[in-house]
Amino acid sequence: MRLSWQRSKTQGFGLTEPMNTPHRTEWQENVTFDELVVGQSRRLFRTLSLDDIKAFAAVSGDTNPAHLDPEYANDTLMHGVVAHGMWGASLISALLGTKFPGPGTIYVDQMLHFVRPVRIGDTLTVVATVLSKEERNKHVKLDCQVCNQRGEPVLHGVAEVLAPVEKVRLQSIRAPQIQLFDPEARFKTLLALGEGISPARCAVVHPCDDGSLSGAMDAARYGLIVPVLIGPRSRIEKVAQQAGIDLAGAEFHDVPHSHAAAELGADMAAKGDVEMIMKGSLHTDELIHAVLAKPALRTGRRMSHVFRFDVPMYDKPLLITDAALNIEPKLVDKVSIIQNAIDFCKVLGVQTPKVAILSAVETVNPSIPSTLDAAALCKMADRGQITGGLLDGPLAFDNAVSVRAAEVKHIRSQVAGDADILAVPDLESGNMLAKQLEYLAGASGSGIVLGARVPIALTSRADGPMNRVSSALLSLLVAQKVRSERLGRVAG
Repeated sequence: MRLSWQRSKTQGFGLTEPMNTPHRTEWQENVTFDELVVGQSRRLFRTLSLDDIKAFAAVSGDTNPAHLDPEYANDTLMHGVVAHGMWGASLISALLGTKFPGPGTIYVDQMLHFVRPVRIGDTLTVVATVLSKEERNKHVKLDCQVCNQRGEPVLHGVAEVLAPVEKVRLQSIRAPQIQLFDPEARFKTLLALGEGISPARCAVVHPCDDGSLSGAMDAARYGLIVPVLIGPRSRIEKVAQQAGIDLAGAEFHDVPHSHAAAELGADMAAKGDVEMIMKGSLHTDELIHAVLAKPALRTGRRMSHVFRFDVPMYDKPLLITDAALNIEPKLVDKVSIIQNAIDFCKVLGVQTPKVAILSAVETVNPSIPSTLDAAALCKMADRGQITGGLLDGPLAFDNAVSVRAAEVKHIRSQVAGDADILAVPDLESGNMLAKQLEYLAGASGSGIVLGARVPIALTSRADGPMNRVSSALLSLLVAQKVRSERLGRVAG
C-alpha cells in the first residue's frame, strides 16, 4: 500500500513512501526481561542535520527561533542554531523501542538532564545500560547517556520501562520519509535573484481590491517596483484605508474605470514611462486587449503566460506554459510560447532549459493531435526554429518529471525526468495542472506574461501576498534584461 500524505504548503512538510518499495528490510529482535542483565548495554549513533531540526519543528510544532532562525540564534546564549532538546531525548526512545529492550517495551518514566547544546554536524552516541530489574512488575531501570563526537555529555538521565516478556523477532518497519518544503526559504531564494537591481516603474492597473493593492505595495516595500497606481483614486484610497495598506511613495493616475486604467497603463508602457505592468482587479482579457492595441508594444512574437512553481516534491523550479492566455494554440503559436519560456528560463539562470512537450502519451499517435505538434516542435528545434533549449516530446506528465517513470517506459532522453519547462497542449490542461500543483501538491506559484515589449505581472484574485511579490520579481528580472539589451544597442 502506498503511503502519501502532504500537509498544506504553509506548514511545509509531507510524509511519502515510494510505490513498489518494500516496507520491511532488516530484522528487529528484542531482549526480554529474563534476558536482561544488570550492566548490560546497547548503543546507537546519529548525526544531526538541518533537515532533522526542520522536521522535528514540523512534527512537534516547536518553532522556537533558537532552532530555526540563525540571525536570532546568534544573539542567544547558545551563539547559533541548536537542536531541540527533545530531539536528543527522542533518540533514547528510539534505542529503547527498537533495540534495547526493543519491540514490546513500554515507557513508564523518564528523567532527563540537559548538559550542553547539540549543533548541526554533531554525531551523538546514545547508550542505555541496565541499572536494575524488578521481578514483581517486570520494570527495568536504565541509565541513559548521550555524548557528542568529542565524548562530551549532552544529555543524561534514567528511564524506567516495562520490559517485554515474550521473545519477538520481526522484520524492521521502514519509517516513512519526511519530505521537507520551506516556502519561505524558496521565496527568499527567488528574491535573491533581484539583489542589486534597481526597482522598475510599474503601472499597477486598477488595483481596486485589497489583494492587488497590497501585492503592489508589498512589491514596492521589497524594493522591486515604483508603484504607479492607475484607477479611480477615491476607490483605491478607500480600499487602502479599510485594509490598512500604506500608500506612501505611490504615484497616482486618477481614471474613472478599469477600461480607462488598462488603456492608460498600456499607453504609458508604449511611451516608455513604465517598464512593467501589473494586473489589478480587472479581467485578464481587458488588460491584454489594451496591450495588443498598442503597436509599439508588439514584438512579432505571440504573447504567452508562464507559471513558475516551487513544488515540494520537485528539486528545482518548474515552469508551465501556457495556462492562462492562449486557449487552443496552433503549432505556430506554440513556437512562440516555447521560445518565450526558454528565454525567460535563461533569465532565471538556467543555461540550457529542458522543455518537456506534454501530451497524454509519450509516443506519436495520429489520433492525438498534441503528439503530432510535439514531434513537429522537436524537429523545428533541430532545424533552429526554436533556440536555446533542449526539447523532447511528446512526453506524458509522469515521465517528464520522474526519472523512474521514464526508465520504466524505456525513454532515453536528456529532458525526461528532469524538465525545467512543461509545455502543455492547451489552456485547459495547463490551467488544471497548475491548480492541482498548487492546491493538492502544496506548490507556491507566480506568473508573468511575455512576448510584449514590457513584462506583465499577471496574478489571480486567489493569490496571496507572496505570490504577487514573486510575480513582480519575475517581471523585474525581465525588465532588467530589456534594460541591458537597450544599453547594448546604444553602446553598439
